[in-house]
Amino acid sequence: MGSRERSVDLGDLVLSLAPVANSPLGGVLKCSQAVDCAALVEALEASPEALTDALNDSQGLLLLPDMDGISSDPELLVRLSRLCGPEVEDYKQTLTHEHLIHPDVPEVLVLGNQPPSNRKPPPRPEPAVTEEGELPVQFPHRRGWHTDQSFRRPPPDMSLFYCVEPSLKGQGQTLFANGTAAYAALPSDLQEQASRLEGLHALLGTGRSEEAVLRGDEVKPLLAHQRSQRQPLVRRHPVTGIPALYLCEDEQMDWVDGPIIGMQTGPGGDGAALLYKLISHYTHRDFVYAHDWDAGDLVIYDNRCLIHSATWYDEQAHDRLMWRTTVRGNPGPEYAGEARSWIPAEGLKPMSGL
Repeated sequence: MGSRERSVDLGDLVLSLAPVANSPLGGVLKCSQAVDCAALVEALEASPEALTDALNDSQGLLLLPDMDGISSDPELLVRLSRLCGPEVEDYKQTLTHEHLIHPDVPEVLVLGNQPPSNRKPPPRPEPAVTEEGELPVQFPHRRGWHTDQSFRRPPPDMSLFYCVEPSLKGQGQTLFANGTAAYAALPSDLQEQASRLEGLHALLGTGRSEEAVLRGDEVKPLLAHQRSQRQPLVRRHPVTGIPALYLCEDEQMDWVDGPIIGMQTGPGGDGAALLYKLISHYTHRDFVYAHDWDAGDLVIYDNRCLIHSATWYDEQAHDRLMWRTTVRGNPGPEYAGEARSWIPAEGLKPMSGL
């Protein structure tokens, strides 16, 4: 089920929160009257808990349409992000290549097929649709499921994903899967097994992905702050208290020393078999929403209880430009007191050697 319908009173503005249509999760937060984007941000800042309350009421997925003003003022995206947690991350201080960072606002990650980002869309699945003629969502037909930057510990809490320029309708959707509902639907023995285990999450492009291991690629040497990080397969949400699955597949798991701690390593091991079973269950259509973007859409998603995946679009015919922020600071008690794993030693940069 999506969010329950209710009003969100911001004083001079009243917003409506309603379920995302035809989706097993998510809410839409919007104003019934025309309102300037900057004025809406200011009203939300005056009621700082309204945004995260709406997000938690919507299973960790919240759509704010018609936020076009962000395109001309990316600082509005940063201001909204500050309402979602203690710290909006500066991507220059994380494990992020500099050509993906907004030149004027370092808290904004730039994802597009144009220079300097040059991010290619994922390949089209084979076949391109299911037997029912639908967009494939379930692993392994759909690949690329992940949660943002899980190769850092503590990992970020939330992401705000904004559409500057969408691809053609029916292409370039973003898929979101509900880890809370997926965990609740597991058999009790599998819940218990997953709750005792940790996955090993790897920095992208280091030769540790499933595909890289299967190809026999060289495993890159890593500095201490770039090494793979253990994360629980099940996380209890620090606000709602509800458990959710927490795992990725292929590129963001470590298939050299993982993917699951204490189990056989590599694509042929029993750790892989369990990961495949869990991720296939997690991405069943019953738990998945496909968002077809419009310019000005802002989607806030909770990395602690959701995973997501990009989809193909025709980059030769269409440009696509997205901005993203990440927010950290409330990962849960299992991370209490931990230093940030991604901080390099003095004199080194986060991406030194990569």
